Amino acid sequence: MEKSEFRKNASDMIYLTICSLKGETPRPKRVAKLDLPMLFEVCQKHILTACVAYALESAGIRDKDFIQAKEKAVRKNILLDSERTKILRRLEEEKIWYLPLKGSLLHHWYPKLGMRQMSDNDILFDKARRSHVKELMTELGFACEHYGLGNEDAYFKEPVCNFEMHQELFSITHTGNLYEYYQDVKEHLIPDDDSDYGYHFSNEDFYIFMMAHEYKHFAGGGTGVRSLVDTYVFLDVFEDLLDWDYITAELEKLDIADFERNNRELALKIFSLGQLTYEDKKLLDYYVMSGTYGTTSNFVSHRIEEEGGGSKFRYVFARLFPPMKLYKTWYPWAYRHKYLLPVAWVFRLVRGATVRRKKFGCELRELSK
Repeated sequence: MEKSEFRKNASDMIYLTICSLKGETPRPKRVAKLDLPMLFEVCQKHILTACVAYALESAGIRDKDFIQAKEKAVRKNILLDSERTKILRRLEEEKIWYLPLKGSLLHHWYPKLGMRQMSDNDILFDKARRSHVKELMTELGFACEHYGLGNEDAYFKEPVCNFEMHQELFSITHTGNLYEYYQDVKEHLIPDDDSDYGYHFSNEDFYIFMMAHEYKHFAGGGTGVRSLVDTYVFLDVFEDLLDWDYITAELEKLDIADFERNNRELALKIFSLGQLTYEDKKLLDYYVMSGTYGTTSNFVSHRIEEEGGGSKFRYVFARLFPPMKLYKTWYPWAYRHKYLLPVAWVFRLVRGATVRRKKFGCELRELSK
């Protein structure tokens, strides 16, 4: 799809998302001009297909692809909620402290079931019990997709249940102060009233973590329009109840105060039908063209500035021979035994050229531009 077509359909997607959130029927003249196959493609990129499907149905448009996407989203939300309840019950039984994260709570604040599509559920738990949690998840019928690398382990259960079990909210390789701020995460948590081992954030700390999580993606490969929708939905419920002095002070510690302000102002303007400035439109275009999971182009350009100081040569050198903090997170065997570092260098190259060849090729193309 051409970029101009993508932007046009993204504009339709945003309009229909606004209609869904506000419970309004789209204008007949606007929906008459929709290109449904292209709109569907763009919505899939931003994981807003079910949200848009509700608006289309209110306008009398029952497109097969959108209906199926909405039904799958509703079904997946129900299944994830059910499986999460089982997992948390087992964590309680095994006396392992835990914290359900972001999406598992956010979707309850959307107007209708399934409107906030879920790719997975994330749960933070006591990292000292990592191997125990793997056994627990296996007992519950989950297959382990990866374990022992990075800051989370991935589990899957048929038909559609993906869970990421986090030992830490961020890894040491993530941008800025995220890792340091959340290193002693329990300082930010409140014990649940109805459980012995469950925790939750205050509303303020939930919002701060939400912004930190979005910034991680924004400053990496980019993040999509759904992150703006999440911001708007949360603020629509809680904005007037929040301690903004505390939030601002903590965001300054994280060094993401400017990001949060820009993100919040843009989200409120878009979904409250405010007037966008030139800078607003430029920022919105970054979200639109990034898609939910970002782009390799964004990733490379950000890393050239961050790791290479604007130099492609330094960037390539840093990618071939990364700092030791990366080995500590992703290749602990090489971190513990430094003589194995050359093996890790070769392993990274071979893995990039085989298992991750698509992303590896994209990165090379971006560097050649």
